[in-house]
Amino acid sequence: MSKNTKKTSQSVASKAAKTLTDPNASKTAKKLAGSALSQKGTSKQTGADMEDFASKVLQSDKYSKDTKELAGSVLSQSNKKR
Repeated sequence: MSKNTKKTSQSVASKAAKTLTDPNASKTAKKLAGSALSQKGTSKQTGADMEDFASKVLQSDKYSKDTKELAGSVLSQSNKKR
């Protein structure tokens, strides 16, 4: 299985941390933020379920630019073979 070595950038990690502490942030944004932060500075890859979730967020018009940025980061860290 091919390993994806991408990691969450500092700017995305900062945005994710702010999202997690924002009482007005959606559950979707917080779920993506948690995933992005869990991949900061580690070799973890996005799982298939989270990959599917992030993909759906990116395809939807109902999410904000910031939420889609988190989804893009999470999706970019998925397994290369999927």
